[in-house]
Order: sequence, then structure tokens, then C-alpha cells
Amino acid sequence: MSYHRGLSLCRLVCMQRVCFTLKLRESTLPEYIERHRNVWPEMQDALRATGWTNYSLFLAPGGLLIGYVEVEDFNAAREAMKALPVNVRWQTEMLPFFDSSANADDAMQPLPEIFHLD
Repeated sequence: MSYHRGLSLCRLVCMQRVCFTLKLRESTLPEYIERHRNVWPEMQDALRATGWTNYSLFLAPGGLLIGYVEVEDFNAAREAMKALPVNVRWQTEMLPFFDSSANADDAMQPLPEIFHLD
């Protein structure tokens, strides 16, 4: 693996940093948090297999969910997840937690990056 200033070349060239938001129903927050303490192993495997790396979810006041992921191609990774049965099951179970009638895969609102410091 090639390195530049301690970082892999692929990480510098190939990865997109994506931050997105979703809106949760405030009444569902405790259960949503609990469900994410025990994400199904097969769901975690599916995320890895479709290229999701360094993936985190953060919860802001008011039910604003903020996600961060590093992927080679966000749209391709999202579409790959949408095609997997385990994700269909997960999204079906998660749908009642969101303020949207769309599942999270379709409702994610990527934010523009305005600054980055390595």
C-alpha cells in the first residue's frame, strides 16, 4: 500500500466523506437508540460488503439524526444496500422511527462539505 504523509493513497484519492441528515420522531428516540446498540450482525456485514466504512450516527436535539460515512461512491453504495434483503428488512423495521414516509435509504439528505482538515 502506498502512503503519503501517513495516509493511504486510496484513502486520499478514492474515498468520499459523506455527511447526511434524517429526522426521527422524538417519541421513538429511546427505542431507536436501543435498536442501534444491537444492529444485526448480518446488517453490519452488508454495510461492509457494499463499501460503507467509518460509518457513524449522531443524534442532535429535536430528533435530528446525523450520519457520517466514508465510501468510494456514495450513490453506488446506497443502491447496493437497497438491493439486499437484509437491508429491506432493516429499513422496514426502522420506518416507524422516521418523520418521513420514505425509508432512510431514500430520505438521506447529504450535506455539502465546506471544509476539511487532514
